[in-house]
Amino acid sequence: MPHYHQAGRIPHKRHTQFRKPDGGLFAEQLFSTEGFSGNSSLLYHCHPPTEILSVETPYDVAPQVAEEKMLKHRSFQGFHITPQDDYLQSRTPVLVNSDVHISLAAPRHSMDGYWYKNADADELLFIHEGSGVLHSQYGVLTFGYGDYLVVPRGTIYQLSFASADNRLFIVESFSPIRYPKRYLSKYGQLLEHAPFCERDIRQPQNLQTIDQAGDFVIRVKKKGVLYPIHYAHHPFDVVGWDGCEYPFAFSIHDFEPITGRIHQPPPVHQTFEGTNFVVCSFCPRLFDYHPQSIPAPYNHSNIDSDEVLYYVDGDFMSRKHVTRGMITLHPAGIPHGPHPGAVEKSIGARETKELAVMVDTFHPLQITTAALGIEDADYVKSWTE
Repeated sequence: MPHYHQAGRIPHKRHTQFRKPDGGLFAEQLFSTEGFSGNSSLLYHCHPPTEILSVETPYDVAPQVAEEKMLKHRSFQGFHITPQDDYLQSRTPVLVNSDVHISLAAPRHSMDGYWYKNADADELLFIHEGSGVLHSQYGVLTFGYGDYLVVPRGTIYQLSFASADNRLFIVESFSPIRYPKRYLSKYGQLLEHAPFCERDIRQPQNLQTIDQAGDFVIRVKKKGVLYPIHYAHHPFDVVGWDGCEYPFAFSIHDFEPITGRIHQPPPVHQTFEGTNFVVCSFCPRLFDYHPQSIPAPYNHSNIDSDEVLYYVDGDFMSRKHVTRGMITLHPAGIPHGPHPGAVEKSIGARETKELAVMVDTFHPLQITTAALGIEDADYVKSWTE
């Protein structure tokens, strides 16, 4: 993201001598997700971030694809994913393609005794239930219900949960996650018509330098394989940093819906984008105010995209039998729209209290074996009276 931030102590000029009180040099590290051509940050460590003690035997964590091709509306009960004690073990991929992996997680415990780094993908963690703190080399981000946590690939982080009841909806993007281009000026500022602004973005706070020697395990995911790598110093030994690449938080409750006289199309809900996919936020809002308006969405054909909707809370005027944590998948190639009776029922309604996250992908999604275990097989017939 293009907004500059600085924390801790840094030298006056980059790539120059920056010395400790004892005369030794701090170790400078460039952090970027697009080589030397994109946004970056510079971190200053007490010790070089390269001191590896050992590497354990790696193990496979790649999603197990059950169906590669499909042309059928699907629905999955997300809260039927069984909670696990460990955060990484609880992450369960359900829908995947070469651009994005969509997972569910229900961790009971905080990450204890290890840190995590996704070396392949930016991560978007949506907090459906639970609260806590995301710790990283940049400081801390407190999170709670409705927060999006955007974590650039390569970020070393650790999650601490306040309780055992946690539900997360996770999007892994194999391209950088960005604000939609149409919301930005040519210099990177969020424009007046954007449904959120810089004041809504929460940056890491309370940078604490942990200068400790020992044996510290960072579990690094690369190409579907997890590598437990042991380092000689605590990963959070950063005394200062600055730049435009860092984890941040944004609450879905701070998204300002765009409304109009007649029904607005899904792009008005767009919140983030990556290569070949977008993320949208459906939030409580007033309905259309044309005297002949129909608040329910019209039938539409998914010719170019698979549509995934993750239901968070509230009443959904276009769907029947919606449950919290439910996922619907409407694949490209066949139309979908409101359930029978929803159109007439919506006429005259003043507002909706629905809350949902949508992911539209422009390449087909594949269904994992885990997703089949939580599928509602009758959903495809739900449009038939």
